[in-house]
Amino acid sequence: GWVEGDGCRWVKMKVGTSPEDDPRRVRVAKEAIGVSTLFVDANGAYTRKQALLLADDFARQAVEWFEEPISADDLDGLHFLRERVPACMEVAAGEYGYTTSYFRRMLQSGAVDVLQADVTRCGGFTGWLQVAGLCDAFFTDLSAHCAPALHLHIACATARFRHLEWFHDHVRIERMLFDGAPVVRDGMIRPDLSRSGLGLEFKRQDAERFRED
Repeated sequence: GWVEGDGCRWVKMKVGTSPEDDPRRVRVAKEAIGVSTLFVDANGAYTRKQALLLADDFARQAVEWFEEPISADDLDGLHFLRERVPACMEVAAGEYGYTTSYFRRMLQSGAVDVLQADVTRCGGFTGWLQVAGLCDAFFTDLSAHCAPALHLHIACATARFRHLEWFHDHVRIERMLFDGAPVVRDGMIRPDLSRSGLGLEFKRQDAERFRED
């Protein structure tokens, strides 16, 4: 499968829509990906008590990353969970952050083990670098949310960068519309230094078939 073919060391799945069925789904996913590490992302769907209960079950399935177990606006709740989930599990959030002050509050409250940010939301590359500076100050790693082509170069300039999110199902569309879309090899993406800027060039002729007048 693509997990082995692309050399992915970490695989993330969505949870939260069916809390009662999520433990079974996680077990099935873990069996499917083999030796790769499984992450889960609830998109803030659980209550504090649901998240705390499920964290123990997920940890038994070797899940090491619990993303947005509850609403990312509930910083006290995230801190509460972070202090109580199994030691093998990291709590992550932040992908919906827009302002530097929000990221500062997240770090000051001890809400996360790993902070997430998205350059399309947090103020572009300048905002990202400000968030990266906060992560340096709080000894916290930073992870990029989506859009690997947009994060790739700035990630190389981020001292505490952990990893970059990459969607297997986006690959076909990106290559359909852009030359220079990054390709995963051996679980890693490297910037093409022979291309300027972000390395992307819009395939205008190929995109014409999608035009709506």
